[in-house]
Amino acid sequence: MKKLFVLALMFSGVTGFVISPWIQGQSAAPAVTKGKDLVSYRDVVKKVLPSVVSIEAKAKPMRLKEQGPKRKNQGQDNPQIPEEFRKFFEEFKKRGGEDGPDDSQGGFGSGFIVESNGIIVTNNHVVEGSDKVEITLNDGRKFTSTEIKGDPKTDLAIVKIDAKNLPALEFGDSDASEIGDRVLALGAPFGLTGSVTSGIISAKGRSLRLNFYEDFLQTDAAINPGNSGGPLVNLDGQVIGVNSAIKTRSGGFQGVGMAITSNLTKTIKEQLLKNGIVRRGYLGVAIKDIEDEQVAMKLGLKNPKGVIITQVMEDGPAGKGGIQSGDIIIEVAGKIIKDSKDLQFSVAALPLGKASEFKLVRDGKELKVNVTIVEQPKQFGMSRLNPKSPENPSIEGETNLDKLGVEVGQLNDELADKFGYKSGTNGVVIIKMDRDSLGYKAGLRVGMVIMKIDKKEVKSSSEVKTLTDKANYDEGVLFQVQTPDGSKDYILVKKS
Repeated sequence: MKKLFVLALMFSGVTGFVISPWIQGQSAAPAVTKGKDLVSYRDVVKKVLPSVVSIEAKAKPMRLKEQGPKRKNQGQDNPQIPEEFRKFFEEFKKRGGEDGPDDSQGGFGSGFIVESNGIIVTNNHVVEGSDKVEITLNDGRKFTSTEIKGDPKTDLAIVKIDAKNLPALEFGDSDASEIGDRVLALGAPFGLTGSVTSGIISAKGRSLRLNFYEDFLQTDAAINPGNSGGPLVNLDGQVIGVNSAIKTRSGGFQGVGMAITSNLTKTIKEQLLKNGIVRRGYLGVAIKDIEDEQVAMKLGLKNPKGVIITQVMEDGPAGKGGIQSGDIIIEVAGKIIKDSKDLQFSVAALPLGKASEFKLVRDGKELKVNVTIVEQPKQFGMSRLNPKSPENPSIEGETNLDKLGVEVGQLNDELADKFGYKSGTNGVVIIKMDRDSLGYKAGLRVGMVIMKIDKKEVKSSSEVKTLTDKANYDEGVLFQVQTPDGSKDYILVKKS
């Protein structure tokens, strides 16, 4: 069976045209009908459609060619993108977005007016790398703009056109929306501008690892390539989301669409208008969610909430404030932290240059530290180390861990170099694995260094052998491991 993949909804290389023009001089939009007896969406559409625009991104030929390898690397080779999402980039290339016949032509997507003086919201991937964009209003008027400001970490952008008295949409409260609420998606699927589809909110709080900061509404309203940047609205005609991605087998809509929430969009829009960029707080850590109750219990937590610190960046705010790898953050500035998304958004919103209190669990005990947050580096979260793979290194202390289906060795300088560790790094490294083994199924991988087994530090292959042979895998055994980029992680190995 083919895997599902997520497709960003930009339709590339298409010239837009207007199907449902808004007649200039028409009367004010009618009031929106509310209640369960609604039999037509016509009043909602008449209110919203005049504010929806199509966007054609333009770039100089040399600029596009320079961008090509970057896009290819980010989509096809970047280890941040899960395998199930990679097919999007092949689809994007087929549609002309990377090596199309006309390098002077960029992508085609949608957007919507949010301020009457010409401020338009869209997706960053619609306009990224463009020197200018051509905006077509629903009434057929066209504008060209070079005033483009984007935030790749949320995939949101704004464009300013020279116009006045435009019909602007109002943002609704996406947090107040509930699963089952009816919604409309508007935009230009496959270049068909002025298109409207209906559905419901299928889920909230989705995270797909497409962007560094994510908060998606899921909908079954039909959205397709070209809908990117268009609004998802409630039956009051308020924007509650920005159409951004679809999960699909074929490249077309199959019932699962994603829209960036309006509350996140409002925050990004205001910062882009005010500063031209988005300024965020920076902690300087790598993190992982706690999803297993047994892992939580072994770490001294009452429930599987909080975030494990897997790596502390050198000279970063966290390290200077006393946070260590292996700590679990459970509260930030008085706010309880449930998962990594909670932590990301909480840290991003902290005041820069001021100390904020973090509550941690370390070795089963709670403690508090004060960390002075600095501004997040521009490239933070945009790439990740890709460690080397070993090729016939000499191995010391080679030992089989039969119960795990794992072979380990003592980490020497040669092995450290081959796996991407710093010279002089010590420990016990996994050198071979059976892909059908208990260890592999739990998440252990070749190249990981085993640091602790059920909180007991290990420094030699013989120590690892002794502990793993005695361990009870019916109850579960907690491994602390390290990867070549310095990240530390906890993995529970348990028989299913």
